[in-house]
Amino acid sequence: QVQLVESGGGSVQAGGSLRLSCAHSGDTDYRKWVGWFRQYPGKEREVVGAVDVSEGRLLYADSVKGRFTLSQDNAKNTVYLQMNDLKPEDTAMYYCAAKEYGSLWYRASSYRYWGQGTQVTVSS
Repeated sequence: QVQLVESGGGSVQAGGSLRLSCAHSGDTDYRKWVGWFRQYPGKEREVVGAVDVSEGRLLYADSVKGRFTLSQDNAKNTVYLQMNDLKPEDTAMYYCAAKEYGSLWYRASSYRYWGQGTQVTVSS
C-alpha cells in the first residue's frame, strides 16, 4: 500500500504563486514515480508533471513548462509542485499519484495510488 497526502492548495489571483506538497509513504516498489495531475469539472485527469523518486528525473507537460517546477525532499518523502504565474485556466483539482516503473508517466491509468486532491482556484 501507498499513501499520498496533498496540501498547499488555495485561492490566488492571476499572476500569483502556490506551492503544492505531496507527502508519500508506503511500499517503495509502487512509488518509483510520483506524478501531479489536475482535473477540470467533467474532464479526465491530465498530467502536469512527474518525478522519478530515485533518479531525480523531472518531466513536465508542455502546458506548464516554464511556469511550474517540480522538486523533492527525499528525507521527507515529499514532492513539491511550485506553480508560478498562475492563470485562471490553472483552476482545477490537483492530485498526486504514485506508480511503479514500466508504465507511461503521463497517463493517469499508469498510476495505482492517488491522493485525495487539493483545490487550486485562480481568479482574474
